[in-house]
Amino acid sequence: MPRAIVLGGGLVGSVMAADLAQDNDFDVVVADSNSNALKAAENRSMNKISTIQVDLANAQATKKLVANFDIVLGALASPIGFQTLRAVIEAGKNYCDICFMPEDAMELDELAKNQGVTAVVDCGVAPGMSNLLAGYGSSLLDKCENIEIYVGGIPRDPKPPFLYKAAFSPHDVIEEYTRPARLVENGKVVIREALSEIETINLPGIGDLDAFNTDGLRSLAYTMDAPSMKEKTLRHPGHIQLMCNLRHAGFFSSEPIKVGESEIRPLDVTSELMYREWSYAPGEEDLTVMRIIVEGLKDDCKLRYTWDLLDYYDKPSQTTSMSRTTAFPCAIIARLIAKGKVKQLGVLPPELLGSDAELVSHVLSELEVRGIKYTQTKKTL
Repeated sequence: MPRAIVLGGGLVGSVMAADLAQDNDFDVVVADSNSNALKAAENRSMNKISTIQVDLANAQATKKLVANFDIVLGALASPIGFQTLRAVIEAGKNYCDICFMPEDAMELDELAKNQGVTAVVDCGVAPGMSNLLAGYGSSLLDKCENIEIYVGGIPRDPKPPFLYKAAFSPHDVIEEYTRPARLVENGKVVIREALSEIETINLPGIGDLDAFNTDGLRSLAYTMDAPSMKEKTLRHPGHIQLMCNLRHAGFFSSEPIKVGESEIRPLDVTSELMYREWSYAPGEEDLTVMRIIVEGLKDDCKLRYTWDLLDYYDKPSQTTSMSRTTAFPCAIIARLIAKGKVKQLGVLPPELLGSDAELVSHVLSELEVRGIKYTQTKKTL
């Protein structure tokens, strides 16, 4: 029986573990430094998993920990994502990860190949399914000309002053609001300020949302041959202007400032305060909305493929939509890796799997079984 370990037992990691635990083919373990998170993960999986309390910020401890497992899944915060990826690769273990790490995971591609490792990174909803479907859409065309991604995890019932709640670490949300965004224009990568170029987009079932630049293209900016590409994050109207004001005032700065006799990083204080303000109360509902547009030529005909996702908080399991839509793609792909269905070695962003129509169909059908449906439309332009 394959042994799987999930690194991180929080909102997303616990859902990964519970999903894998439904499969009698896997022996599942969750590792985390937080005993409360481990207990919650046990409860979510109906005690079908084992847990290990360990400091995952220690890369050497992580490398030693994963040595006895067949497949590793990552659900850790971005600051330790890259070192964890390296540790798992050095241990010679296959990996499937959702971490929004600021570093370039492809720097470890050669190491992974030398170690005989398959490591699928950014394998959540966005990045993740957005990449997979962008790669798939491009494979349906003779020439891909444009890729657009709009995505947001937002409260179903937004309340002032923030009109927002976070289904994951506030630190990672703030990272989205500060990290410069890469876009592709006229075939070249360009840099835009995060939170910039705000536009209104109207989506069925939701209405108007604000869309703004974030660094969501990530590997797509370099792996896809399309002259125009952008990814924008979606929020309820009003939230982004407030975030722009906080950033301007220095609340998101990682540079220490002196307060009395102490030095503090404004970012650390803001993250702690936002954790209280942005955390979902038990039973409070969120939703995930995404639109992926791929345009180009096929047999001299200009086509547009669109995939739409609108997913809500799952009441029976009391699971946030963002946790489900992020965790399930990782768990599904991890199963494929463990069963030898993904044979490529190296560090693989999901778009590199997108040309495999059978794999994409399998992922979409498995998501639909779990109540997550991507609706595809095709239009001649």
